[in-house]
Amino acid sequence: MDQLQQQPKPPFPEQHLEKPELESELEPRPSYRAPLYRGAEKLKDQVALITGGDSGIGRAVAVLFAREGADVAVLCLEADSDAEETQRAVEQEGWRASLIKGDVSRPKACRDAVDRTLREFGKLNLLVNTAAYQQHRSRLEELSEEQWDLTFRTNIDGYFHMAKAALPHMSRGDANTVELSSGAPFSPIHLPLVDRLLGDSRRRGSGLFWPVIADPSDFQEKFLEQAQG
Repeated sequence: MDQLQQQPKPPFPEQHLEKPELESELEPRPSYRAPLYRGAEKLKDQVALITGGDSGIGRAVAVLFAREGADVAVLCLEADSDAEETQRAVEQEGWRASLIKGDVSRPKACRDAVDRTLREFGKLNLLVNTAAYQQHRSRLEELSEEQWDLTFRTNIDGYFHMAKAALPHMSRGDANTVELSSGAPFSPIHLPLVDRLLGDSRRRGSGLFWPVIADPSDFQEKFLEQAQG
């Protein structure tokens, strides 16, 4: 049977995992290996630091970056079985992987993650921010102040702290910062941060890309067009 035909098809069973959830507990398991994708050494001998790389979009990025020839440092909230699966998957691609435990909402953890990446790999070429926090609530009254603060500290402050820690160590011309969003956490509140990061990365001769995964709104599409211009 063709590999595409073997993929799970909806409807999928409803599931809810309590935080901190493990991707390994989901059924069916999310697909991240992209067996039909063939690497072309686009990132050969580069080093990527990926936040939230223990699962979801971050894990898929880590594996395919390795397939393109990059060593990968994964910054994760907990170095649990999910993170270890990412590490094994990267190493199976023939490249090195390092697990770093840390919370992107804390500036020191971001600096420590960059420092450890430099110690272990000797350089840093790519920063990919996928770590995010999201708690669905049907009514505003159900959203606690603690959840509000944690969302902004992770989804806004975390991007800033990681970029601030990483950019000074990136070489002019080959440094890239990639911000990944699943769509829901992306909102106009990101604009001042993205505008600042875009301006700073351009002055350094590096690049910043903000792809939005899933179904972007018209606003997101227009913003991305401006960012690429």
